[in-house]
Amino acid sequence: MITPPKRLVSKQLGELLLDRKIINEQQLQKGLSVQKEKGGLLGNILVLLGYATEEQIAQALTTQFGFPYLPLSNYDVDVKIVTLIPENVAVQYNLIAIDKIGNSLTVAMSDPLNIHAIEDIELITSCKVQVFVSTQTDIKEAIKRYYGSVSKR
Repeated sequence: MITPPKRLVSKQLGELLLDRKIINEQQLQKGLSVQKEKGGLLGNILVLLGYATEEQIAQALTTQFGFPYLPLSNYDVDVKIVTLIPENVAVQYNLIAIDKIGNSLTVAMSDPLNIHAIEDIELITSCKVQVFVSTQTDIKEAIKRYYGSVSKR
């Protein structure tokens, strides 16, 4: 059983975004009411509402929990490493394997707090997972790029 990540900063995501002047109080309240009504992650809701960018949310998560942020657009990954995780699992959890050293697998994911995803990856790969944060869009594009190249062989 994986222990949930410890917060480095006790503030909630919304408070961090307020402190950084990325959103204002009214935008936070609107985001929270949409979250209460429809469910989902506050960061994703704020992006959908146009109040914040995916990158701003990812960087706030790195501040909150200490996960390193990795923009994937200029990052080259070995396809052998990517395919350690089946495509359907990568798509389901919106994550991608980016590096492997010994028994440690580095994974970029948009929701680093998804302990279930991390446990599944550890089970599938028999590796200890290291988490980096990336944006949903970066990961979706990387999944398309890398898994698409596997199926073309």
